[in-house]
Amino acid sequence: MRILLREVRDSDLPVFFQQMNDAAALDMAAFTSEDPADREHFATHWRRVREDPQVVARTVVAHGADGEEVVVGNAAVFGPAGEREITYWIGREHWGLGLATRALRALLDLVADRPLYGRAAADNSASIRVMEKCGFVLSHRERGYANARGVEIEEVVLELGS
Repeated sequence: MRILLREVRDSDLPVFFQQMNDAAALDMAAFTSEDPADREHFATHWRRVREDPQVVARTVVAHGADGEEVVVGNAAVFGPAGEREITYWIGREHWGLGLATRALRALLDLVADRPLYGRAAADNSASIRVMEKCGFVLSHRERGYANARGVEIEEVVLELGS
């Protein structure tokens, strides 16, 4: 399945909202908004993301064998120079196909800033592996409150140097 990154469109947002309200995906991501089902908060967040010139946000699109375009998730880089972070979200129905790795590689080709950081719940081995495949290495560990789980958990911070 071929993927590409493109600018976020208004029509992508309902797909993102649905993906970000999948219970299994929320548990895996752990560090989510306080109430992912709050549509107003979601809309405000994406409006700010799309208006911020420091943020590079893209829709991850896959093209199936029939050539049909399918929105499978999103990927972004945000934050100030020297502290920029990557983030990505792939809908659960598309997990296990290598799309997250391909999307992150495409994002890294698009954004030359280094260092870049990525974060994941310490038990989210799939996301950690995606970042490692793209050259990120463990920088350190932190503890933080995971809204999706309602408890404080360990988080890993990975770094992609210059």
